Amino acid sequence: MSAPISVEALSAEGQAALERLVVGLADSKRIMGIRYSDWVVGAPSIETGIATSSMTQDEWGHARLFYAMLKHLGVDPVEVEHNRGADEYANLSLLDKQFENWAALVTAMVVLDGALSVVLRGFAEGTFEPAGLRVPKMLAEEQFHVSLGFAWYRRLAAASDEARSLLRDATDAQLPATLAWLGADDAPAKVLVELGVMPTATALTTSFQESVGDVLASCDVDVGAVEPASDWDSARGRGTGRPDAESVERARGDRNRSLFVE
Repeated sequence: MSAPISVEALSAEGQAALERLVVGLADSKRIMGIRYSDWVVGAPSIETGIATSSMTQDEWGHARLFYAMLKHLGVDPVEVEHNRGADEYANLSLLDKQFENWAALVTAMVVLDGALSVVLRGFAEGTFEPAGLRVPKMLAEEQFHVSLGFAWYRRLAAASDEARSLLRDATDAQLPATLAWLGADDAPAKVLVELGVMPTATALTTSFQESVGDVLASCDVDVGAVEPASDWDSARGRGTGRPDAESVERARGDRNRSLFVE
């Protein structure tokens, strides 16, 4: 790894690009935790319900660490975590709405959590020192999420025609936006590459394709043949749209606001 960057010496463009990355990861982790929590009751077995509960806790813990990381950039994490509107959320666009069925959640474990793991690994190996200190432990916990997703994905792919069809539909729906997120090569992404904070978009995409290619092939999906989605919001570093109002209220902790202790 190159020498750590000096946050104080960052240009305005560098500061904005790094802030966009950290907020995007924090928001994605927070909303991903909500999506897992939706299946604590209703998972196919008690054991998988417990597993989704554990993953919910992991994701929310990771989100808190990323929000806290904003202090290094001179940004008040409390404002970002608790006081933004839905239009300001930078989470992966596929997390904007609840997953319709268990097959869609399993696909998210493989595709979305798999993509997040690739980005986290690149971030940890880059020049932003707080990421190198905090992210490796997250990656160890993420390995459980992805492993569980892989096991369930293969299980559903072989279970029945209906399960396989639901899995394929979910995969076809999730891959384009995920590849667009990984392959973003806009101005802020290029700044992060120049600073050594992140790998190139090509490197991230290739790493993702290599990590999930075999498991997706069990449902006859060729990840290398999928075209990225074209819609993109460069300001937030995500696809267009916003999370639903209820999810934002849960993410901000609106119902417990009077109980906040920092």
